[in-house]
Amino acid sequence: MTRRVIIVLIILAIAAAGVVAVAAELVFTPPGPFTPPRMVRIEPGDSLTTAARRLADAGVVRNRWAFVIYAEMTGQANQLKPGVYAFHGGETAPGVLGHLVNGDFVVITVTIPEGLTVYQIGERLEAAGLACAGQFDAAARHGALVKAAGLGPLGAEGFLFPATYKFPPGASVNAILEAMLARFYANLTPAVAARMFALGITERELVTIASIVEKEAKAPGERPVIASVFYNRLRLGMPLQSDPTAQYSPLGEVAPALAAVHHASPFNTYMIPGLPPGPIANPGMSSIAAALYPAHTNYLYFVARNDGTHIFSRSFAEHERAIAEVKRGNAPSRGHSG
Repeated sequence: MTRRVIIVLIILAIAAAGVVAVAAELVFTPPGPFTPPRMVRIEPGDSLTTAARRLADAGVVRNRWAFVIYAEMTGQANQLKPGVYAFHGGETAPGVLGHLVNGDFVVITVTIPEGLTVYQIGERLEAAGLACAGQFDAAARHGALVKAAGLGPLGAEGFLFPATYKFPPGASVNAILEAMLARFYANLTPAVAARMFALGITERELVTIASIVEKEAKAPGERPVIASVFYNRLRLGMPLQSDPTAQYSPLGEVAPALAAVHHASPFNTYMIPGLPPGPIANPGMSSIAAALYPAHTNYLYFVARNDGTHIFSRSFAEHERAIAEVKRGNAPSRGHSG
């Protein structure tokens, strides 16, 4: 081997060592720290190179190609999970990659209790920083998603399942609606459909009855009994006379019950026969179960005690005595007056 060749090989070895050193620095030297943390969104379907570019643009990794090569070498190139990630800096490329592979993305947790209206859910989402209440309300009532789901002119009221949800920051209104509707329909099993058929009610009628039960019931064990009152009244052609139906408004409950029952509304079951045109809230599974399996009773009336439980009656005379009993206890009465 000539001296010239030996010199060339030495130069190449030194150059290669330099490249390796540079590459190692790009991969294993952490940038940062960052104040505030830098947010990077990895979209569903993003390629590794696209994700690496987003990370590099945010300064989370030192070089996107070094990050790509490292991910490919570790066999994790196709394991990145979409989401919004918060990086505080001080992490090497392996650490950053670990977050993306583990799905350590930022989520906003929001709990939707049973019995909220669409309007109230929108307010809760806005308070959590997830959506503008007005935009959510419009989408839930008239948006393309609810139309595609065949929910009709009244929209998604009643069909947004109460639960605890986790959404990434910046989640779209449609993504939020889709998650809530999906949870509802996941509970609409073939057994539920068979039970609706046996009762002779539609999906909307089921949810409407369940929503009234949800608003009337304070003691969980009374739900099937309250449902039986409404079924008994429907069977006999009696008006439901439910205060929460009179109070319902797409903009929220805006009047006390004593005033609301005298206000004309398509939902006021003191003034309209049968069920209202749609749900008055979004019921939970316990109220849906009560609407599917009401207790077997002859009750036609109930009045609320001060502790939220009810006195149930079979006749108007019994109901009047129950009201008198409640008044003697200095408790405000609420319920069916016949």
